[in-house]
Order: sequence, then structure tokens, then C-alpha cells
Amino acid sequence: MVDIVAVELGARAYQVRIGAGLLARAGAEIAPLLRRPRVAVVTDETVGALHLAALRAGLGDMEMVSLTLPAGESTKSWPHFTHTVEWLLEQKVERKDIVIAFGGGVIGDLVGFAASVLRRGVRFVQIPTTLLAQVDSSVGGKTGINAPSGKNLIGAFHQPSLVLADIDLLGTLTPRDFLAGYGEVAKYGLLGSADFFDWLETNGPALAKGDTALRQEAVRRSVQMKADIVARDETEEGDRALLNLGHTFGHALESATGYSSRLLHGEGVSIGCALAFELSQKLGLCAQEAPSRVRAHLRAMGMKTDLADIEGPLPDAEGLIALMAQDKKVLDGKLRFILARGIGEAFVTSDVPRDTLKTVLEEALGRRR
Repeated sequence: MVDIVAVELGARAYQVRIGAGLLARAGAEIAPLLRRPRVAVVTDETVGALHLAALRAGLGDMEMVSLTLPAGESTKSWPHFTHTVEWLLEQKVERKDIVIAFGGGVIGDLVGFAASVLRRGVRFVQIPTTLLAQVDSSVGGKTGINAPSGKNLIGAFHQPSLVLADIDLLGTLTPRDFLAGYGEVAKYGLLGSADFFDWLETNGPALAKGDTALRQEAVRRSVQMKADIVARDETEEGDRALLNLGHTFGHALESATGYSSRLLHGEGVSIGCALAFELSQKLGLCAQEAPSRVRAHLRAMGMKTDLADIEGPLPDAEGLIALMAQDKKVLDGKLRFILARGIGEAFVTSDVPRDTLKTVLEEALGRRR
């Protein structure tokens, strides 16, 4: 069974199709979008080795050209972006053609950004291969690359024409990569649905062990929540900022660790969500039980929940706050945080006393000793 979630954006509306076996029929899914039977695929070395032949077979008689980039967060950079755009031009990709982003969040973000500027905008299809990409980065049209001074600071809003989330692809993820994606799944419950977080507390362990039906339901519910928010606020003027729960902390930690394998994006989000609830409790916004419950579930899933879980050196509290100041959510020079009044009750605020923030970070850094 395939679940279909509509992202309602008027003339730019599209579907997210979620289910097993979608890669094997990718040609039939994409064909209605094509002016000519030809696609340009951009992937990375890890996904290419595992799945590119299957995608080629799934496209059937369609002509397919492909570019394979290095795997890893460092690929979200000017050199690889330039390489991708120039390759697409060499392939004579036209405005009515389709570019396929075939990979995790790094490939989806980079390829979507390349599509947004190529010939002032060509269409693209997301085929996300990680849990993180299926529930988050492939949906909503945020595309971009990193800058030396911060994550995702260069980019554009460019909606895909279709998203194909094949649940079977999740079976080839390492446990660490799967759990990193689970950080984004848990985020949806924490920001807007106590019922979903209850469901995750009950079903998370079986989901992690490979239950396909539970994985599909988790992806469907996550995507539906994101689609509803994006439909209300496409360019993050209001409600969409809620999707950044945990990200102000997480992005600073990714920067502090050099966007390296020391900390995956979803791990940073997991730690960031725990810290956001701890900060909320310090400010008297939520009960003391809330941050304890958040950490208990994430720990039960085997996830990183604290700065003590990050190997190697980190900046001090002032250094981390300075990295947060580079975040793209800064408005009028003020940091914006997504805090919570309880599980499923997140809100956006710039009213966070610096001293309280510093105290939370110093206490977290103290637990590393």
C-alpha cells in the first residue's frame, strides 16, 4: 500500500508518495511529469553503490544520465554545487526536464539548490534514501549548501515536483544513520503532537528493529505534519519555524564538530531537542517531568541526548552561543528559539535571557567531565 500526502501549495502543489517498492516503479511514477523520456540523476557514492542500478532498472526505457558525488556533509559546499550545476549544463538539461535528487539530505539540499538556479529554475524529483530525508529534508522546498560560517546559509526555496519515499531503502541504513533520522521523527511529536510522541514511545523500539508497517506509519505521520505546516507558511514567516525545534542548538554543535562524522545532523537535533526542553524547564515554561521524559525516550532508543555523548573537544558556553548567533533564524540580531510548554506544545520566541542559556550550556558541558 502506498500512502499519499499532498503538499498544498497552489500551482506548486505536489505529492509525497510513501511505501515499499517505489524505486522499482520509479519510471511509471515520474513519466507523467516528463516532456521527453530522459532524466538526470545526482547521487552520492554510498547510495550509488547500493541503489543506482535498481533506480536505472526502475526507470525502464527512460534515458538516464547520472553524476555521483562524495558522501558526507562536506559535499554541501560551493565546489560540489558548482560541479553539479556545470555537469547539468553539460548534459543539456532543459527547463522542462526533470533532475532527480537520489540520496539523503545532503544530496537533496544540494541538488534542489542546483535545480533552483539552473536556467532560472528546472523541475526536480526527490527520491530520499534515509529516514531523515524522507521525513524532513525532502519535503517543503528548502534547498541549499553550507558556508564556512554556518549551516544552510546559502540556498533557496524550490519545491520538488514529486517525492518518492521508498520504505524498503531504509533497510540498508546503518543503525546509527537510522537513529539519526529518528531524531527528526521524534521532533514532530515534541513540537506539535503529544499523541504521536505517545505512539513513538510505544512503537519506537519495534520501528527501529525493522518493522516496515511501523516505519511507513512514522514517515506518513511525520510528513503529514510537515506538509500541513508548509502549506500554512511556505517561506518560514511564522509557524514553519516550529520545525526547527532543536536546530538552533544542533546546528551550533554541527559547526563546532566541523560537520564531521563526530556528530550527524539528526544526532545534533536529538541533543538540541533535549536541551530545548531543559531550557524551557529552566524558564518555568514546562514541568520538570517534560525534559526527563524526552531524554528517557531518546536514550531508550539508543540516541545521543547530551553534550557528554559527543566525543572530542567542544567550545565553552560562550563559544557555543557565538556559533548560535550565525544561525539563519537570527532576526534583528536576536536568537530565535523554539521552546515548549510541554510535549507537543512548541512555540517560537526571542525572549531567552542570555544568562539562562549560558547556565544550561555550562551545566551540559559540566556533565562531560
